[in-house]
Amino acid sequence: MEVILREDVDKLGNRGQVVKVTPGYARNFLLPRRMAVAATESNKKIVEQERQAHLKKDAKESSDAADLAKLMAAVEVTIAHKAGENDQLFGSVTASDIAAALEKQGYTIDRRKVNLEEPIKKLGDYKATVRLHREVSVEIPVHVVKED
Repeated sequence: MEVILREDVDKLGNRGQVVKVTPGYARNFLLPRRMAVAATESNKKIVEQERQAHLKKDAKESSDAADLAKLMAAVEVTIAHKAGENDQLFGSVTASDIAAALEKQGYTIDRRKVNLEEPIKKLGDYKATVRLHREVSVEIPVHVVKED
């Protein structure tokens, strides 16, 4: 069965692409979730219009994210956390903590967009990557200091 994808699907294709899938996969997964439509001539025209609108919207979001990345290039985050001997933290500093610290500085960033290699468990200086857009990300220095 041929369907037109309305959004990007991993390991299958991108938005607007005509792909051949099994009827069960289309009927039970793609069509109910509105991820695809049947490949008819009228649907091809509609999906092409949606794709053009999406490209314009995506270009605007990308440029907005690039502007925000320029602003965030100078941002540093300092987090005070309780620590014991050997600079070992009680608990850890996670992406949520970094997102909350950015919120205090006036940047509203979702915690899922903050990428840490692993939770921070010691005092020191670290780098966190913030994905602002699919193609735009910025590295932010994170300083973890001992709470008084």
